[in-house]
Amino acid sequence: MLNDLIMYASAILAVAVVVYMLIKKMDIKIALFLMGIILILVSLAMGNDIALKEFESTGSAFLDPLQVIVEQFKSTFAKAGLIILMLGGYTAYMSSIGANDITVQVLTRPISKIKSVYFLVPIVFLLGNLLSLVIPSASTLAILLLATLYPVLKRAGMSTLSIAAIIATSATIIPTPLGSDNVAIAEELALHPAFANLTVTDYVFNYHAMISLPTLLFIAIVHYFWQKRMDKRSANKVSKEEVELKKLDEIKGGKLYKTVYAILPIFPIILLLISFALELTTGIAVTLSVEIAVIVSLILAIICELIRKKGDKKVLSDTESFFEGMGRAIPIVALIVAASVFVTGLQSIGLIEQLQESMQHIQGSGFNFILPLILVAFTALIVLLSGSGIALFFAMVPLMVPLADAAGINPIAISIPMGLAGNLFRSVSPVAAVVLIIAGTLKVDPLDIIKRTSVPMVSGVIFMFILSMIVFL
Repeated sequence: MLNDLIMYASAILAVAVVVYMLIKKMDIKIALFLMGIILILVSLAMGNDIALKEFESTGSAFLDPLQVIVEQFKSTFAKAGLIILMLGGYTAYMSSIGANDITVQVLTRPISKIKSVYFLVPIVFLLGNLLSLVIPSASTLAILLLATLYPVLKRAGMSTLSIAAIIATSATIIPTPLGSDNVAIAEELALHPAFANLTVTDYVFNYHAMISLPTLLFIAIVHYFWQKRMDKRSANKVSKEEVELKKLDEIKGGKLYKTVYAILPIFPIILLLISFALELTTGIAVTLSVEIAVIVSLILAIICELIRKKGDKKVLSDTESFFEGMGRAIPIVALIVAASVFVTGLQSIGLIEQLQESMQHIQGSGFNFILPLILVAFTALIVLLSGSGIALFFAMVPLMVPLADAAGINPIAISIPMGLAGNLFRSVSPVAAVVLIIAGTLKVDPLDIIKRTSVPMVSGVIFMFILSMIVFL
């Protein structure tokens, strides 16, 4: 009885601290590490073992929690960590050689030829999501789209708030094996017997895309009707204020140069798609990991740079940006490790076992959707209050498989809805960085933007959740 009281009290306190820091938009890595260490020490005081497979004690109860951190870092760097570092490096290198800017310019240029204002709404929304493959940061993408597309859309006659809503919802749920969240969940699912040897490519193209692509199309349609309706309602409230935006310089160069450099940022995805399609259509299994796809793409990019700059030795020194980019991706890896340590603490005090026992009662009762629904609702609450869902998602990744097993449901019925909900709800939060950036730049109220984004995004979440339950439960 006393142990149960200690378990619940320490778990509630630890979760409350983490949620508080999320809502306050603080960096929660240290909180996760600290709470994880405290929970492990509590579990040892309760006489429990540390819930880490093949864990070897240091011989000191005070050093064992630190050993857990070391083991989790080793494990993460050997798996998802390396992929995330390499993706960070490749993205940084693409920025340094200007390839990302060329991709944005090439893809956005045809927009100026479309004259129908409301036809542009779904087109630009889908284009923005496509560009998030190249620029995964919602805030950075918003700044670029404001500079490149705002003048074009304004000249076409689109209202400022419609433009704001489309740009705010651009980086959402495009299926990509280069996403750190997809890498993390694929690695976790691979530990499940039913998903042994699952790669991030398999996860994205076989499961994620099955839900995310129809959802994106559905949101695009809702955007069309909602922005049209909202423009009619606010016809008499159109602001006449001119917005000055920094103009992006026209990138000069021939068609071959622009074509090749526009493809380079997404070349790893192209390679993975070719490998996936080959195996699907011909049965030829070419083992192409994300790491290899990135290395091949990097080599190709360096060759292109050497040709463009006629063998200038500076090309090789410029590759330093790749390794600097890897370094900038370390915080994401640290967040995954911190979340793993925190979950190890929860497992060690026995909370996860208690949750698993509770979940077993809903097996076969016809209420299998309850667990995914609770997690999506919790995600929505945290994202709306904090403006970000990525930290929460990484913290929950290690819990998805054991909770799904206990509830007797497919783990993907949890991972897909929760991951997608976090990204979709971000543009409905008035404190999200992307919303505040757009509001400040276009001189509009963040709440006016939320009115424009809420219906498309909430509709998308509902559609996504129902489709996920139909397909995966």
